[in-house]
Formats: sequence, C-alpha cells, structure tokens
Amino acid sequence: MKKILFTTVLLCILLSSVLFSSTTLRMIQVFSSPERTKIIENIIDKFEAANPGVTVELISPPYETAVSKVNIMMSNEEPLDIVEVSDWLLSGLVSMGSLENMERYITHSEQAKYWVDGVVEAARTVDDTAYIMPNAIYVKTLFYRPDILEKYNIVGAPRSMGEMMAICQYITNGKDQYGFTYRGIDPVNFMDLVLCSFFDDIDPACMYKTASGKIIFEDSRALEGLKFYLDLYHKTSPKDSISWGFDEQVNSFVSGLTPILIQDPDTTALLNYLLTNGVYKTAPLPVGPGGKVYPTFGFGGWGIPSYSKNKDMAWKFIEFFNLPENAAYFCKQYGALPVDSRIYDQDPYFSSEVFAGWAEMFADPETYQITAYPIDNEVWGEWFRFQGDIQERLLMNRMTPEKALQEFTQFWKDAGI
Repeated sequence: MKKILFTTVLLCILLSSVLFSSTTLRMIQVFSSPERTKIIENIIDKFEAANPGVTVELISPPYETAVSKVNIMMSNEEPLDIVEVSDWLLSGLVSMGSLENMERYITHSEQAKYWVDGVVEAARTVDDTAYIMPNAIYVKTLFYRPDILEKYNIVGAPRSMGEMMAICQYITNGKDQYGFTYRGIDPVNFMDLVLCSFFDDIDPACMYKTASGKIIFEDSRALEGLKFYLDLYHKTSPKDSISWGFDEQVNSFVSGLTPILIQDPDTTALLNYLLTNGVYKTAPLPVGPGGKVYPTFGFGGWGIPSYSKNKDMAWKFIEFFNLPENAAYFCKQYGALPVDSRIYDQDPYFSSEVFAGWAEMFADPETYQITAYPIDNEVWGEWFRFQGDIQERLLMNRMTPEKALQEFTQFWKDAGI
C-alpha cells in the first residue's frame, strides 16, 4: 500500500514538473519604447529565474499601433496570456468579453491592502469588477525650467492659469523662445484639464458634468476655458505644435524652447536622462479662476485574456511584477507613480524634489480635486478621436469654440451621461 501511495505521489510530482516545464506566457505591452521594453525584460528575467521552465514572451508593438494590435489579437483570440490595459482601453476590451474577471485573484492578494487611495476603484472602473491589476498611476502636474524662466526675471512656477498665460506670453518672441509646450495630437485631454479649471463645481465622478448634473459644455464657463486653451496655442506656442505628440513635447522642453509643460509622471524618466539634476522642477497644476483644478487619476495595469489557457501562471507573473522591489524599479526607471503605498516609505526617490508637484497636490485634495473620466461609457473609444478631430479644426480656425461646445454637448447627451 505504501509503495502504491509513493508511486502515485511521485507521478503527480513528475506530471506537475512536465506541465510547468513547457509553460510559455505570451505578454503584450501597449506603451512600448526601447527603454521601457528593457525594463520589463529585466523583470521577466527575474521571474524566469525564480520559475524554472517558465518562459515569458514579450510582444512590443510600436506605440502608435499598439492599441489596434491588442484589439485585433484579442478579437481573433490569438494566443495571449497577459495584456497591458490602459484606462482608456479597459471598457472596450470588457465590452468585447475579452478580459478575465480578476476578482478571485485580487481579493486574495496581500498586495491589494497596500494600494494607495483610488487604486481599488480604478481596478473596478467597469461594472464594479476588477478586470486588471493596476501597476502604475498617472496624474498630470506642471514641469518647468527655472534656468530659462530666470533669464526673464521670473522666479518659481505659475500658480494659476492666469499667471501661466501671462508668463508664457511675456517670454514668447515668436522666433526662438515660446512659453507653453502644447499638445496638438491624440490624446488631446489637456484641453479638459484647462477647460475644467474654470469651474468650481465639477462632479468628481464625471469630469464632463457639474455637481448639479449639468453637462459642462453647456455652461458659459466652458466657453471661457476653451478660448483660454486656444490662446495658449495661438499666443504662446510654436505653430508646428499643432502636430506635436509626447516626443515633440519632451524635445521642446529639453531644448528650452518651451519651458512650461503639463505632463504625466512618465516624463520624469526621460527628463532625468536628458537633463542634469535640478535643471527641471515640478509644481502643482495651476488653478483656474474658481481656485481649483481637476486632475484625473489615470492608471494602467495587467489583465488576463478570458480565453488564456495559462491564467494561474499569468496571475503569478502579474503578482511578481507588482512586488514592491519590482514595482519600485519599474516606476523609477519608466517614470510612473507606484500603486503600492509601501514603496513611498521604502524608496527615498519617490519623496525627492522631483515629485514636489504631486506631493503638494495630493496633500490638498480640496484645491486639486481628483476626478474621473466616463471611461466606462460604451462610446468612450469614439470620444477621444472625436475630440481630437474637433481640436484640430479649432486650432486651424475651421470651427468656432461655440460650435465645438455644441458638438461636445450633443455627443454626451446622446451617450446618456
């Protein structure tokens, strides 16, 4: 009897060994860059070393085509076990039925209890169900170049939208010096940040509504804010910034052509590499006429395709990726805010001067009120393309601000927010 039991146990062990020795996880990222790919590959190497016989195959499509690549692969149910999901991509994949419900994993994960405020809600953005394990937070702040501003006897960063406009206009000469680093192409949600700062009653659950339930684009303050945002382009930015994306913004800021920039924390990694220590600083977002500004809580994370045949092993990798030492390495090298509160206590980098802008904003939630986009709305995927098309027409004077706001209002009325 003992011999039979021993043989059975041995067979089980051998079978488990065979099963895991041939496991290959296929993983795709959407924010691809050569530097970021290397960071993720280093974490993969550690995981593979800790899990002999398991291989992680990283797919890194070009940034510009990554979202469409994910949609095509998942709609065709191509082999895939781990998928990077941004907040803007989440609702579309859920509506396709392509993402696994991860509640059973997350509710039993020790890591979840250390998430910073807002991460649990972010994970459950759609249908109050966690379809991803967040790995980074993205909240915009103001970057500025003291060395450039001091040439014009300007000390410190602008604290209000009005002050930012005045500084940017003052230093702009229309040749080799401009003020504001404009973002002309997708995503163009910088428009929302500036426009909403002209309100003092935005609904924290939906950036496009006031606390009373009114769509903001119907309000006269929206017109004031939109005109202000267009003036930032026409009066303080290079004309070719109408076609600027992230790379062009960073290049302009680094060169000193435009010393004021509003961007996400992933900008820090590039600036730390391209500029010497202390050349740039961060400050809170400038507040609007109402004394407030409404940053959004962006996030990204890892999901598991609903058709994956390696879900448990995929989850094991995702949890490994989010271990404090790995998450701190990823966020520091890539330039994102960690989701694990322990990292802020353990790693002095995240309390350094680089993060002064975010630290001040997070310490004053009444002034810097975190709001949410209606990304769970089924038309969200259409919206940012629609908004981008209209911004281009606005900048080229092919549409009036009044007409644009009418279009925005009708879009969201039809969407039922």
